[in-house]
Amino acid sequence: MSAFEQVRFAALTDVGVKRSHNQDACAVQPAVDAAGFAGPGHVFVVADGMGGHAVGEKASAKAVRDVPFLYTKHARDGVIPAIRRAFQETNAGIFGIGQQNPEFRGLGTTCTALFLRPEGAWVGHVGDSRAYRVRKGLAEQLTFDHSWVWEIARRQGVDPDDLGDFKKNVIIRSLGPDPDVEVDIEGPHPVEPGDAFLLCSDGLTGVVTPQEVGAAVTGLPPDEAARFLVQLANLRGGPDNITVLIVQVPDGKSQAPGKKDTGPGALAKLWKAWSKVVPWPFTLLGAGCTVAVLSLLMQMNTIPGATLFFVVAALLILSGLIGVIVQMQKEEPQSVELAADSAPRELKVYKKHECSITPELVEKFALIESTLLEGMRAQSVPAEYEAHAQLSLVADTAAAKPDAGDAFRARCASLLFLAEAFHKARHKQESFRPSWTPSPTQP
Repeated sequence: MSAFEQVRFAALTDVGVKRSHNQDACAVQPAVDAAGFAGPGHVFVVADGMGGHAVGEKASAKAVRDVPFLYTKHARDGVIPAIRRAFQETNAGIFGIGQQNPEFRGLGTTCTALFLRPEGAWVGHVGDSRAYRVRKGLAEQLTFDHSWVWEIARRQGVDPDDLGDFKKNVIIRSLGPDPDVEVDIEGPHPVEPGDAFLLCSDGLTGVVTPQEVGAAVTGLPPDEAARFLVQLANLRGGPDNITVLIVQVPDGKSQAPGKKDTGPGALAKLWKAWSKVVPWPFTLLGAGCTVAVLSLLMQMNTIPGATLFFVVAALLILSGLIGVIVQMQKEEPQSVELAADSAPRELKVYKKHECSITPELVEKFALIESTLLEGMRAQSVPAEYEAHAQLSLVADTAAAKPDAGDAFRARCASLLFLAEAFHKARHKQESFRPSWTPSPTQP
């Protein structure tokens, strides 16, 4: 994704079934043009507040507001310092609120931010909200959960899932509780056409498997995938607030037939390549000296126009000198840590999950749908059952065909229609509480 492209994205946050308040928050700040993409890039943030509903809501709201603003403010200093300072200054602000107001003591929030830039995807991360990259049937977790169970698993060299629910919800790092915070900065991960990224709170990953998440992100448009994943989490009990933010990179297939690429011309490409080797101020200085020598030769041989060439040479040399001074001033405020921008970085993928769309997955969702339908009818839950029957028929017809992708999309549409009707009608304490939580032994 080296050139500016508009990305498709969708963000959705939901209170869930068992919570009375939503302490999650999310924000999007897409670049609007090539200059914005070359600078801060596309920015997406998810936060999950902690410390009681009023306190958690305040912390998460401040995180998703301040991190994009502060990152953009510091972007000229380099992407790594900008991400780090954005998180650290946000942490200081949240910590200050807790110190000044006794009723807000202990407020905190997780925060995971995605930055799509010309060199790739960067992730800034504190807490256990996650970032995934979904590519060609594989869901890759790009963040390390700052939870007790993940830390113990790291020390013992085992898979966190092997430890079960052992202190699963104990967070060991977040924004706000302490005056200082360590920020994980991952990247730049390569970005390919068709890649999708997902940021989410643990209200999703606690009850929906990475395989299901990856399949939904792969097979559905961002807005529909976000709604489907939220409702799937609610069907499984919705024990926590749920936030889903999906970003899809264009796959390059949407270009109209016969339309030619309108990229930069040969001269622009040549200038870009040259500028990577020789900074433009030195190019102007060299051109100015060359024109000055030419002017001197013309004057020695009494060729007309020598004065004009001399003026041009003077302007080129003056512009080059000004360019050198400007670039030197830009480099002055940058600290030694900026060297990390150009240093080789280890690209970490903490877990990988196969998430291809299969007939078995389609059948799994069909079973969830039939069970839900039976329960809704038994409880006389109001819904447009005839409209759902038509969607279900389309899904059944598609399931009989070889294309699992079409069958998956049709089944998801049918299940989503029913789940949204059920969630709209349900109450926090209703007697019918289906919970299709995956088996712990499920891959």
